[in-house]
Amino acid sequence: MLKEAASIQIEDLTVSYPQARSDHPLIALWRVGLTVDEGEFVTVVGPSGCGKTTLLNAVAGLVRPTEGRILVDGRPVLGPSPERAVVFQDYALFPWRTAWDNVRFGLEEQPRLRVGADERIRAAIELVGLSGFEKAYPRELSGGMRQRVGLARALVAEPKILLMDEPFAAVDAMTREVMQGELERIVAESGKTAILITHSIDEAVLLGDRVFVATTRPGRVKAVLPVSLPRPRRNHDIKGMPTFIRIREEIWGLLHNDVLDDLTSAPSAN
Repeated sequence: MLKEAASIQIEDLTVSYPQARSDHPLIALWRVGLTVDEGEFVTVVGPSGCGKTTLLNAVAGLVRPTEGRILVDGRPVLGPSPERAVVFQDYALFPWRTAWDNVRFGLEEQPRLRVGADERIRAAIELVGLSGFEKAYPRELSGGMRQRVGLARALVAEPKILLMDEPFAAVDAMTREVMQGELERIVAESGKTAILITHSIDEAVLLGDRVFVATTRPGRVKAVLPVSLPRPRRNHDIKGMPTFIRIREEIWGLLHNDVLDDLTSAPSAN
């Protein structure tokens, strides 16, 4: 599997949606500016409804900017592209396909990758730690294993950028911890640029080279925090480090204050 990555530049990105029975659009993101370096793993954390998923979908080319632009290696994002793969929180697997055939789906729309397809699929399945489960159907796999299939399907197409929207939201706490370590390994071994959306402050710090902290809606960038912790980051080792605790507390304070400001400024229901 090729170790390819790409840089991402987000310039004054605003995304709004029309609202029924209103002349005013719903503004999901407001003048967001961010840069993600080639091969960097960044995490995005913020309150519910702050536009994190909208940001990810805009980078994926699934949502068009109202204003501003997104560049990948200096080229404007005009729509979806095989160079940007998305991993969803609900797995999005085909229940009638085996793990192997679900991973194969990542190649079916890409003629350039059909040569040597079996080797690519085998390598992706091995990378995510699912060797031996190629013939299993999604119903026969645990939540963590189904998410591994989703990761393999994204990686088999050899994207430069891996976009993940709360990929572990549907698994239990223990599986989530295991999968966090596995994801760190997979991203490191594949060499991809990665963006991960999460509600978990601990997860954001544990996985990110930098953490983007978003405000309440309309989503803006409130802070960008570098995470100067050694890799690999084992959960039970890293969380007791003073640096981890300091960054986690800083993010918590930023989010807590933002949510409090939002609640106190909201109109009374009475």
